[in-house]
Amino acid sequence: MPNLSRYLTVFKKGDYVDIIADSSIHKGMPYQFYHGRTGIIFDVTKSAVGVEVTKTLRGKQLRKRIHVRIEHVRKSRCNEAFLQRVKENDAAKQEAKKNGVKLVTKRVPVSPKEGKIVKVLDQSKVRVLEALPYTEHYL
Repeated sequence: MPNLSRYLTVFKKGDYVDIIADSSIHKGMPYQFYHGRTGIIFDVTKSAVGVEVTKTLRGKQLRKRIHVRIEHVRKSRCNEAFLQRVKENDAAKQEAKKNGVKLVTKRVPVSPKEGKIVKVLDQSKVRVLEALPYTEHYL
């Protein structure tokens, strides 16, 4: 049996949840395809939640709506980094507005390291790596 905390978790519409089938409870178990999938709650009932999941079928993505008991659902952490970034950006925007500075909130990919010249003080420590010359052992 699952712990009591699993039953006391509050689910709301729009929450991201992971569907993880609990084999100790057969009622309201999701179909095998949906195990491990992440979806968005669209309906909350007494003992189950409705989850909208995307399913790829013949090259197109369908939005499937399934009802799953709460024993088979856990809150997902997939959105945490995004929400944290939104909070930080909003705070930075307010600070920039106070100072009258324009702020760019777009993420910038990490650029490669700058080029540099390596100075060698002792030539004897330099090792040249190259392939060994081919020698044929069998004639």
